[in-house]
Amino acid sequence: MVQAAIADVTARIRRRSQPSREAYLARIEAMRNTGPRRGALGCANLAHGFAACAAHEKADLRTGTVANLAIVTAYNDMLSAHQPYERFPAIIKTAAREAGGIAQVAGGVPAMCDGITQGRSGMELSLFSRDVIAMSAAIALSHDMFDAAVFLGICDKIVPGLVIAAQAFGHLPAVFIPAGPMPSGLPNQEKAKIRQLHTEGKASREDLLDAEAAAYHSPGTCTFYGTANSNQMLMEVMGLHLPGSAFVNPNTPLRDALTAAAAQRALAITALGNEYTPVASVLDERAFVNGIVALHATGGSTNHVIHLIAMARAGGIVLMLDDFADLSKAVPSLTRIYPNGTADVNHFTAAGGTGFLIGSLLQAGLLHPDAKTIAGHDLEFYAQEPYLDDGKLSFRPSPSLSLDESVLRGAANPFSSDGGLRVLDGNLGRAVIKISAVTPEHRKIRAPARIFHAQEELEAAYRAGEFNSDFVAVVRFQGPKAIGMPELHKLTPVLGSVMARGHKVALVTDGRMSGASGKVPAAIHVTPEAIDGGPIARLRNGDIIALDAEAGTLTVELSLETLHSRPPAEYDLEAYSHGYGRELFQMFRENASGPELGASVFG
Repeated sequence: MVQAAIADVTARIRRRSQPSREAYLARIEAMRNTGPRRGALGCANLAHGFAACAAHEKADLRTGTVANLAIVTAYNDMLSAHQPYERFPAIIKTAAREAGGIAQVAGGVPAMCDGITQGRSGMELSLFSRDVIAMSAAIALSHDMFDAAVFLGICDKIVPGLVIAAQAFGHLPAVFIPAGPMPSGLPNQEKAKIRQLHTEGKASREDLLDAEAAAYHSPGTCTFYGTANSNQMLMEVMGLHLPGSAFVNPNTPLRDALTAAAAQRALAITALGNEYTPVASVLDERAFVNGIVALHATGGSTNHVIHLIAMARAGGIVLMLDDFADLSKAVPSLTRIYPNGTADVNHFTAAGGTGFLIGSLLQAGLLHPDAKTIAGHDLEFYAQEPYLDDGKLSFRPSPSLSLDESVLRGAANPFSSDGGLRVLDGNLGRAVIKISAVTPEHRKIRAPARIFHAQEELEAAYRAGEFNSDFVAVVRFQGPKAIGMPELHKLTPVLGSVMARGHKVALVTDGRMSGASGKVPAAIHVTPEAIDGGPIARLRNGDIIALDAEAGTLTVELSLETLHSRPPAEYDLEAYSHGYGRELFQMFRENASGPELGASVFG
């Protein structure tokens, strides 16, 4: 039975969303009623669609009675997480053929890595790449040739973009296929230590590069629990993966078996068979609440406060920050994965992984057990783990007890009684803060503001030795409408170094920090953003800011009359409007919604 707090939030989301959800489902039903779309294509259209196929595939596609599977891929071989996808189309096509179907690569979508663009101009394209990916995937599926789709994507903006596109074609089944994390390398804590030493001038660039190369060392996702791995956990809990798929390492027999099985499952749930499961029926209010619950329980990426809102809106479901806040109060923290601990996702999997996590949350009444999944079972089926039995993919119950309680615990013995995310309110607007990696003594700060309009300004002040007391760094004009809401990770070693010297520090910004948010308290996604004249634009150096993550408040100690009497600061953003392709994204900046609406151009 679902706890009352979970049921209440779900019910209010359903009530709030009813008009938009009903309109969305009516559109999807109209698309479904046309049947397999290939049958409606003209002869020239259809011939174009199968011209490159083998003879027997052409014959099958002519009849319209054999399922055709679209492969939408984010493959490129520069990103470690996506390099394994090079092999996947061949595996999928073979599996489809064995199941009596056909698979075609329908199209590719771009995939960028925030780890590479961090602190660089290209980072300003990152958030909006999600919407580009959604549009690219929609183009891939626009040919009306397909009965289902499999989506190959892992990292930060790729999965949310693919989910948005999948819902635009909500009459089609959609199965997401991960590639898995790289094996463990240099521990994340050691890597972070070298970064801070380099910031302090106590480690050389060669030392730093050696450490980074030892941490990021092979194909697969980075092993810390950032946005990429949060994506994979979400896809599993929301029913779009096969059970236990998220964190199986690349290029292993089990990984390949799961890939083949996912393709065959997608073919089994088309409208041509008896188990029709369109993605619109999977991603309902229960699925999104389950995703938010699991995000809180695992201390996942703050990027998903934005992404889940945008993903839900694509299916007519209206999520609000208050939903995240209220669910966080009800959900205990069950994991300690870096940056919220020392373990990585491979350690998490060894301790019991997603199967144990889902089983524990179900047992505690924190997930909707009746949520529909692509596996043909409700969510209780996902309290399992995959394994190979004489080379054949099988599933068995996940451990009933954690195999390492320093990494993963059950709901009866949590690390903390609530989730690691807070929504902050006050006279500076609204913001989000992730506190699962912030020690209790650093969750409250009252200190003078230091105002910056760029990461580089703050770094220059640090190098000049200006930070010798408590302060709150305000980095503004970083929001979606200003410069695309980049992540500000390069500030973590700087502020962490100041904190290590015994000073209290915090970051307040209308930009992002995301999955690598760590020990420095960071009030992010501040809205209204500075370029819209929000209160953050009216701050001045020396204003006393009070951030209380426990109470959920973010204020400046000024009267509203004084604050609003100040003219908002102005900042010349011309230098951010061109170069590195930024000029091509002007439309996105001009039309982006605020973070509370998903920071999207889709409304």
